Amino acid sequence: MRSLPPLAAVRVFEAAARHQSFTRAAAELGMTQAAVSYQVKLLEERLGVPLFLRANRRVQLTEAGRRAAGLVTTGLDQIADAFSGLLADNASVLTISATQTFASEWMAQRMGRFQLPRPELAVRLLTQNHLIDFAQEDVDVAIRSGATARAWPGLRSHFLFRLHGTPLCTPEFRDQYRIDKPADLLRVPRITPDDHWWADWFRQVGVPVPASEPGGIRLDAQSMEGNAAMGGVGAAILTPMFWRGTMAAGRLVQLFADVTVEAKGFWLVYPEYKRRSPKVAALRDFVLAEVEKLKATEMPEIFEALD
Repeated sequence: MRSLPPLAAVRVFEAAARHQSFTRAAAELGMTQAAVSYQVKLLEERLGVPLFLRANRRVQLTEAGRRAAGLVTTGLDQIADAFSGLLADNASVLTISATQTFASEWMAQRMGRFQLPRPELAVRLLTQNHLIDFAQEDVDVAIRSGATARAWPGLRSHFLFRLHGTPLCTPEFRDQYRIDKPADLLRVPRITPDDHWWADWFRQVGVPVPASEPGGIRLDAQSMEGNAAMGGVGAAILTPMFWRGTMAAGRLVQLFADVTVEAKGFWLVYPEYKRRSPKVAALRDFVLAEVEKLKATEMPEIFEALD
């Protein structure tokens, strides 16, 4: 185990030795002259030898101080070099973790607008449905779903919008099965029929919920359900916001105006210690601005803030 003197005092000594002045060392370090003098005194007491001669308001290195100064400066330079590469790498790569559907149907299509004005920044978008551990994984920012920001102590969180869903299918599927009213969906193939969103939506429109659901395709991500619906497999209950482009192209249609709104939402989260990181702040501001744009076209209920 290394026996090191206090590193704060070593840093002060190095600056004072380099400048041959407590006053100029204080100015460099953003300290008072008295604080510099105190730190040097602590170091001298720890070592048991004087490092400076003090006379007529001037300081001069002792022989011991001169021997130590060059080695300390070299050591601090090596420490700075060791971390400078890490800092440069960290500043040049932004890693975002998001659920599969949010990443593919919302974030990915906006990443170009974020990254192109910042050519010095590389953006990695990871699709991860598990709850990441910022202390263990190389991730800067995550998109999580939950009912309250208090679910993630130690993280800074920003509410985006509530989870919401409604049945979508292809126009051909709708016409083939002659879907005219909500109850008609009980007699047609539905994708992931045991998803609680189906039961919530049926209750909202006044249709009795079946005690059990028949067999059928069950998928664990909305992005896969949407693609299955586009393949004509069945009706899927999806977040219409994520599928606006597909709906505008006529590949999916919203069957009814009714949309269920969950008591959970999407949040942008990151550790408190990253709140001053320029790349994290840039992404936060960009995502919040994108959400603000959506308020002009999406139903207002989904933007009602969660506690």
